[in-house]
Amino acid sequence: MKKYDYDLCVIGGGAAGLTVTAGAAQLGVKTVLIEREHALGGDCLHYGCVPSKTLIKIARVYHLIKRAKDLGLPEASIGTVEYKEVAKRIQNVIQTIQKHDSVERFCRLGAKVEFGSPEFVDEHSVRLNGRVCSAKKFVISTGSSPSVPPVESIEETPFVTNREIFSLEELPKSMIVLGGGPIAIEMAQAFCRLGTDVTVVQRSNQILSKEDKDMADLLMEHLKSEGITFHLNCRILKVKNIGNQREVVIKKNNKEMSLRADILFIAMGRSPNITDLGLEHIGVEYDEKGINLDNRLRSTQKHIYGAGDVTGRFLFTHAAGYEGSIVISNAVFHLPRKVNYNHIPWCTYTDPEFACIGFNEKRARQSGINYTVWTEDFRDNDRAIAEGEEHGRIKLILNEKGTPIGVQILGLHAGEILSEWVAALNSKVKLTTLAAAVHPYPTLSEINKRVSGRLLSTKLFSERVRKGLKLFFHFKGRACDSDDN
Repeated sequence: MKKYDYDLCVIGGGAAGLTVTAGAAQLGVKTVLIEREHALGGDCLHYGCVPSKTLIKIARVYHLIKRAKDLGLPEASIGTVEYKEVAKRIQNVIQTIQKHDSVERFCRLGAKVEFGSPEFVDEHSVRLNGRVCSAKKFVISTGSSPSVPPVESIEETPFVTNREIFSLEELPKSMIVLGGGPIAIEMAQAFCRLGTDVTVVQRSNQILSKEDKDMADLLMEHLKSEGITFHLNCRILKVKNIGNQREVVIKKNNKEMSLRADILFIAMGRSPNITDLGLEHIGVEYDEKGINLDNRLRSTQKHIYGAGDVTGRFLFTHAAGYEGSIVISNAVFHLPRKVNYNHIPWCTYTDPEFACIGFNEKRARQSGINYTVWTEDFRDNDRAIAEGEEHGRIKLILNEKGTPIGVQILGLHAGEILSEWVAALNSKVKLTTLAAAVHPYPTLSEINKRVSGRLLSTKLFSERVRKGLKLFFHFKGRACDSDDN
């Protein structure tokens, strides 16, 4: 039997890589983790989830202070934002969480951590910092980076991505956001609330183009009311550096328009970090979306696995953690466990949040599923009214058997409210069970009970049931009539 330096080599110290490394090391697998950046944690900790959610919270507090009068409080006076202080707060949060992803912690678990940029020299070896490291099995979890569109003069025009936006020296007076996905929309709202004049340029006819248009439009109208300008169905012709500002020339409705702002923020998708690993020399197939993997997350070299953004599937931290657990099952326990993305939830952390699980109408139609839609508005939820947060809706998708196959929630704390549906869909809980469950009053989560009960109420309060009760129990019918009935 051939000897290797390690049982397992994990390349990439983000959510997926850390999950695999921690699990394998604690199970007695001799594991080395290689990270190209200066610290563990990946894009999520340093340039993604953690800093963005911190900034979103800061912007929400600032926004609420300015809304004091709407809530019956004295009108509040607040100064302008010093972005350096905001950036300092963001870094403090990152450093606090970084302690959980320290080299020392993983060493205590039994894993060795190396820093550098590895490159495969053969199917079982990588060159790292001038030496060769071998392993029986590999996991590639190198994450992704922001994609830069092939637009004229983009190379000569300064711009920022999610890697730079959290450490700006000062708050920009104006910003053009290229893209209408989750990162773009979250940052557009946060900066608008802090005082930046924000314009969003989107190529398709809606923001959050993977979601149902009616829900995305509902969110966009709210963002417009806060001051964000949107240009949809646009073609970006070119960008230009004009001194202290950036210019973006777009084509909309067959007319050219010129937009100018202090900062150009690009958020137009992600590209997997795999091109410099030497995969093409060892028979690992990949394309622009990611590594070619089977449903056990094995590459075309069966001892080399992929997890996280390199899969090109669900680019979420929680999805990366889930994929890491799949790799552990297959690579360590040798149990043939397959990925199942049917009930992967996700959330866009705008205010209100937009949380989803399962099928929406777009995906149901693409899959040829016959479905029905049931909705409930937050303006009918007592807690939402009390908090002055009535904007939003829950949308429930049922198949032809009446089984829930997807939920979309646009509303305050939608990501938290969705957790009930995560449990329900994964456990195949019936709508009758959810509708009968007693929820505390007043809570936002009552909207889950209400939308479940709406379907059941159409059957319960039907003319057929009324006639049956009258026949058996001699009930006399309505006691009051009005024009509304």
